[in-house]
Amino acid sequence: MATVYRLHPETPQVQRIDKIRAALKAGAVMLYPTDTVYAIGCDLNVKSAVERVRQIKQLSSDKPLTFLCSSLSNIAAYAYVSDAAYRLIKRLIPGPYTFLLPATKLVPRLVMEPKRKTTGIRVPDHVICQALLTAVGNPLISTSAPSAVQAADAHLSQAELFDRLDKLVDVMIDDQSPVSYQVSTILDLTHDQPMVVRKGLGWDAVADLGLDSEESLENEYR
Repeated sequence: MATVYRLHPETPQVQRIDKIRAALKAGAVMLYPTDTVYAIGCDLNVKSAVERVRQIKQLSSDKPLTFLCSSLSNIAAYAYVSDAAYRLIKRLIPGPYTFLLPATKLVPRLVMEPKRKTTGIRVPDHVICQALLTAVGNPLISTSAPSAVQAADAHLSQAELFDRLDKLVDVMIDDQSPVSYQVSTILDLTHDQPMVVRKGLGWDAVADLGLDSEESLENEYR
């Protein structure tokens, strides 16, 4: 059974964050809230944990995994960011956006899209996520938990989601907030012209930018 940590949504308890950090460094997989959906995640740099996330999500090796970064400077360590992409990202973060970018060598092969060598990165507007990122000291894998239990359209309660994943993850974080089923807006920044891959939360902030749409990659990042 997973260990459940109840954290205050605005002032998460430092001692509990430290315990979660230690578990992640030791290879734990967690279920945790974000500014979009509840996510399944782990330390980006722990290969065994990333492999378990893939197993839980039933993802083949050619399917990429999104991860969270703490800031724009943190993104720049894991992705090549053009001047135009930099300006766009700076305008939108933190928030519910996934940016597809060319990956640097710091991104594990197990995480990136192998053919395009791209990666999906988010900077969440979420206190607990940012506290975890600070404590761990590097990015965290973040992939949709509801889709892992084929419940993306079922709108499970938090208790039901926890029950279904209790034996699959090691840590579950309860911030006493309702489960959200609103996904992030995905922007492909791998070309000269940014493209919208999926319209989700935060779409209003980019709707007037006149970007082209591209839906072929939407199902890759869930």
